[in-house]
Amino acid sequence: MGTITERRLKDGSIVYTAQVRIMRDGRKASASSSFERRSAAEAWLRRKEAELKKPGGFEKMERHRTGGATLAEAIDTYVRTSTKKIGNTKAQVLRTIKSFDIASLPCAAVTSQKLVEFAQELFDGGRQPQTIGNYLSHLSAIFAIAEPAWKIPLDPAEMRAATTVCKNLGLIGKSKKRDRRPTRAEMNKLMAHFEDRWRKGRSLPMHKVCAFAIFSTRRQEEIVSITWADLEAGRVLVRDMKHPGEKEGNDIWVDLPPEAERIVKTMPAESSRIFPYSTDAVSTAFTRACKLLGIEDLHFHDLRHEGVSRLFEMGKTIPQAASVSGHRSWPSLQRYSHLRATGDKWAGWEWLDKIDPQTPS
Repeated sequence: MGTITERRLKDGSIVYTAQVRIMRDGRKASASSSFERRSAAEAWLRRKEAELKKPGGFEKMERHRTGGATLAEAIDTYVRTSTKKIGNTKAQVLRTIKSFDIASLPCAAVTSQKLVEFAQELFDGGRQPQTIGNYLSHLSAIFAIAEPAWKIPLDPAEMRAATTVCKNLGLIGKSKKRDRRPTRAEMNKLMAHFEDRWRKGRSLPMHKVCAFAIFSTRRQEEIVSITWADLEAGRVLVRDMKHPGEKEGNDIWVDLPPEAERIVKTMPAESSRIFPYSTDAVSTAFTRACKLLGIEDLHFHDLRHEGVSRLFEMGKTIPQAASVSGHRSWPSLQRYSHLRATGDKWAGWEWLDKIDPQTPS
């Protein structure tokens, strides 16, 4: 009656889709939901099968195919039917929302009060106001089309009311510019930790990924997406580069500094991708290492900030820095204008030679 299927996403991660189907008197009822862990899919499947055995269970599941669908099922419908590419960050947020209690509510019961309670739960769990704002923003895209597209009763007015309340309570807010940069000492600790784990076969080569992030200024999702076919001498094609108004079609050639090229040459061509790992794997490894080593408030994205800062400290102009970072709006690089040409902080970094001992510095 119930099945679980595995599906590998473009970023290398695996999604487990649990599905229950049943026929009765010529009528069909079904329900499905996707999870990041197989154990969660199995638990959902057991719960649904138990519900079916109860009086009225079949009728309840039959209603869920239409207006009685849960928020989790509405999310699955949105992901499954969207013809536009859903970005990695948005997909991850939607999967995370499904792990909260609000996702099990019938859509008609997802009121502004429940949304505010969900935002408060995120805040109490340590998430920042800008992050909570992103969660509600991604959900609002589903609220906007659920009723006219699928007759699923998600009311956009409830989302608008919840957003207003959350702003007034300070639960959501604009993202603050981060200025956190890693020191060489911090990076040395991380590199030693990552190399040791990699040589023992316990982890992906995070020391190479981190060094590449600094020297190339590439974002995490861009790093794991670059293919060998995207590589040319001195430059690389970054596909679907992050853009606030567009999610796809932003393929841009950017310069690849020689230090980044050295790191690429050490990677085995065993996959179509140069760094064939998932964003989740990279993020988890980095976060765990920082916690283990006592490195506070350092995010993987801070490595890109470090890389762009390095370019300006090396005396690069805004156009020269943009040719590497891929920024298409030069005013967005004005935040770095205060940096003076003090030299290359990473000149002579021993870890570059450890990664690639064959190429002289």
